[in-house]
Amino acid sequence: QMQLVESGGGLVQPGGSLRLSCVASGFTLDNYVIGWFRQAPGKEREGVSCIRSSSSSTVYADFVEGRFTISRDNAKNTVYLQMNSLRPEDTAVYYCAARQFYCTGIVNTYPYWGQGTQVTVSS
Repeated sequence: QMQLVESGGGLVQPGGSLRLSCVASGFTLDNYVIGWFRQAPGKEREGVSCIRSSSSSTVYADFVEGRFTISRDNAKNTVYLQMNSLRPEDTAVYYCAARQFYCTGIVNTYPYWGQGTQVTVSS
């Protein structure tokens, strides 16, 4: 059974950092594209970043503005999202998702999802 589990969320002050992890089980991550998404209360789920099976290919949403870095460790079957310079508007539930072939920010093209991890940026 394919499963994704996120962790690393929490409460952080503005300007702080968090590193989210997405661990896969039941399948090998290096055969899949992994996307990070987020959903704030009352808003639609949106794409944050994506990494292809070849780690040299990454995509970021415009609002990231160089603050986040996506990476993968295939040996650990894990994808990370390092988030720096966090802002209150980054507050959301963050999800990782898997699909094949290429990166996209279209939510319903990802068949596999984790349960999400809450990130709250507040003083």
